[in-house]
Order: sequence, then C-alpha cells, then structure tokens
Amino acid sequence: MASITFKGNPVTLLGQEVKVGDTAPDFTVLANDLSPVTLADSKGKVRLISVVPSIDTGVCDAQTRRFNEEAAKLDNVQILTVSVDLPFAQKRWCASAGIDKVQTVSDHRDLSFGEAYGVAIQELRLLARAVFVVDSNDKVTYVEYVSEATDHPNYEAAVEAAKSAQ
Repeated sequence: MASITFKGNPVTLLGQEVKVGDTAPDFTVLANDLSPVTLADSKGKVRLISVVPSIDTGVCDAQTRRFNEEAAKLDNVQILTVSVDLPFAQKRWCASAGIDKVQTVSDHRDLSFGEAYGVAIQELRLLARAVFVVDSNDKVTYVEYVSEATDHPNYEAAVEAAKSAQ
C-alpha cells in the first residue's frame, strides 16, 4: 500500500491500491446535481481522474484549475475531480473559479471511489491526493499516489499519460 502523509503525519488508507495494468475499479459518486456518476458513464473515453482532499484549499484549487486548462488540449479525455466535498460546495466553487471542462464529483456519501482506489484517509475521512489515468477499455495506464497529501502531483506526467492512452 502507498505510504502517505498529511501535513507530515502518516495516515491510514482504506481500500486496495490500484496499479498500472489493473482493470479500473467501478465506483459511484455524485455529480453536482446529486445524480450518480460511475466509471461506466464515460466508457469509450480516456479518463483522467484527479483526486483532491478538499476543493477549497490552495493545492486542490490549483490542481483542479490546472487540469481544467489542460482539458482543452486533450481529445477524447474526460477529466473528473473527486473529493469528499459536498456537491453543493463543488458547484459553488466551480462557478466562482470558472471551471467548465473538468467534472467535479463528490465521494462524501459512502467513500465508494476512495475505498475502490485506496485513497480514503481513515483518520480524516478525506481522500489522499492522487491521479489515475484509465484508458477507453477501462485499464489503468497511470497511477500517482502523492506521498505528501499537501504536495502537487506531477501534472506533466499525468497529461502525457492521458495523451498516450487510447
């Protein structure tokens, strides 16, 4: 399992670690209108899944803005940002930040995504920062569990992986 810290303190991740080559686990999260969103909803597309602890914090804000900018340059790629923030808070944040190419989804209800991808932080009921790329056939082609949850992910590597995935 990935070794993750949050502000320098070790945390316990729930669920199974996902590795390159795995079939992407399914999940059910909530869209900003409270409708369910699953992995199957974007079947046939490459998915770049950006995971953040809370959309209202500096690094999470920057990460979501960066992937929103990159989305315009990516063909047949759907970008999801997953957090445990309430859907209403995500919707408000997206409106104020001008986020229109990334779909924010909430895992607050039952940590379906967090446990399926091994990013649910037991002590905090937040998600650890991570990035996953899933190809159009539901195979995981890129994984980054950011070792310190308050650090940025490797944006360039994630975007290159999304461009390379089919």
